[in-house]
Amino acid sequence: MVTYVNPLVLAAKTTASSADNPTWDQAMKGPFAEEYWRAAEVEVETLERIKAWTVVEREDGMNVLPGTWAFKLKRYPDGKVKKFKARFCARGDRQKEGIDFTETYAPVAQWTTVRMMLILECLLGLKSKQGDISCAFLHAELGPTERIYVEMPRGFKQYDGKGRPKVLSLLRFLYGLRNSPRAFWQYLTKKLEACGLRQSELDPCLFIGAHVIVVTYVDDVLFWSNDEKHIYDLGTKLREANVDLEEESDAAGFLGVDLVRMPGGRIHMKQPGLIKRIIAALGFNESETASKKTPAERKPLIKDEEGEMAQESFSYASVVGMLLYLAGHTRPDLCYSVSQAARFMFAPKRSHEVALKRIGRYLVGTADKGIIMDPKNATSLHIDAYPDADFAGLYGYESTTDPVCVRSRTGYIIAVSNCPVVVYSSLQTETALSTMQAEIYAMAQCCKALFPLIEMVKELSGAAGLPLGGPPQMKITLHEDNSGALILAKTIPPEFTPRSKFYALKTIWFREQIAILGIEVIKVDTKLQWGDICTKMPPVVIFEFLRKLIMGW
Repeated sequence: MVTYVNPLVLAAKTTASSADNPTWDQAMKGPFAEEYWRAAEVEVETLERIKAWTVVEREDGMNVLPGTWAFKLKRYPDGKVKKFKARFCARGDRQKEGIDFTETYAPVAQWTTVRMMLILECLLGLKSKQGDISCAFLHAELGPTERIYVEMPRGFKQYDGKGRPKVLSLLRFLYGLRNSPRAFWQYLTKKLEACGLRQSELDPCLFIGAHVIVVTYVDDVLFWSNDEKHIYDLGTKLREANVDLEEESDAAGFLGVDLVRMPGGRIHMKQPGLIKRIIAALGFNESETASKKTPAERKPLIKDEEGEMAQESFSYASVVGMLLYLAGHTRPDLCYSVSQAARFMFAPKRSHEVALKRIGRYLVGTADKGIIMDPKNATSLHIDAYPDADFAGLYGYESTTDPVCVRSRTGYIIAVSNCPVVVYSSLQTETALSTMQAEIYAMAQCCKALFPLIEMVKELSGAAGLPLGGPPQMKITLHEDNSGALILAKTIPPEFTPRSKFYALKTIWFREQIAILGIEVIKVDTKLQWGDICTKMPPVVIFEFLRKLIMGW
């Protein structure tokens, strides 16, 4: 149980200057008051032009939501003023469930899907384009039975004959409403389906057409096709359907991830901008900071309840949040070290800050690195899963009075054509009594991600024109370095080994699927076990060797 929260953790900082994101009073009383007022006028004119609302008189019983202005001064990289932006938003936090909304869930694309499409792009030479939908949420209209009322924008209020302010009866969804993302997702789904695309059952943000594959992430859209003409034709159809799609260049970046095309058809996925923000947040100067060869020490990071209090000025939670985004997208080499640090996000000690700074020093020396997507074999795909476990890795380091000290760690990497697609590292939720049991738990966790991925690979490969359909055309291999776990995985259910009776139920389901799907389970040398990098910090030589296999550098 957390009994102490460092106040520095609650003082999360942002790199953006507050002067560039002023409140209404700050904007209208500041040096750029005229520019912000004009931006607000443009916003209101735009919303009225697209008929986002009607102005009505307030009635008793109306649940009228407050409105708010969000201002932003956009700058060029050199700091010069680019434009002044104003957006009128509704206070969604004041909505009442069952009155103003019922459902809020809106899916976003899985990064597994994006990585798979990048692999197919490398293998088949697909053309890619990126698009952005302007004022995305405003595209979705309220249904005939939906009623949402919002106060008129500050500075533009109107009054009835009794001097009471009128209100807005929304016809379209505004930014800030809790159900706006869902409404827009439903709107975009209908538009894409009307253009002849089919929504995938495996990823609701994946749409497959006869010539184009589309992946959506809120208002960001990625297109792939073997001919750019098909992408342009689809873009034209969407615009004719009143989707305000702005075409950008080739998919050179997506949600902060740079996609750099390299010779030989390879793609380098990296996040140098985020890494620089992390380094700056930790207070490092890149040119003056000594780098580290690994992101963590060999021994595990523990609670250190009696240790020195945290003392750094940076926000531990904020840095960990950025590192989680980095590790989950382009830096599998950080998954173990960041997973360790994330355990102590709400009660960090000095030793945890030191661990974070070590990760930062490692990033200083590898700031321009990421995953190099270099798939092998252009005629078919092969899937390799590398589950691993570190049995009771905290025992002897963590306090023996803490049950966590005997927990094992699960880690796995699933690669498609030698490119990492799924990476995972976490303490197991149950206590394993042997190395074999810990490895079996890791294998079961890995299979939960592997089996859906197999179906995704089949669907995308077929849509992109790569012939397969399962073994033997598509080889699927599960690599295990524990002999006991290997024997049990190959044992046909419901049989089991004598020592595994008490957890047989946890193994039967994936052993059945291994047999049904024709997955080959083989023994792998520990030195070639990719998952090892997710469960512990190996020696420098082994760490760099595995990093080369997994990430290409």
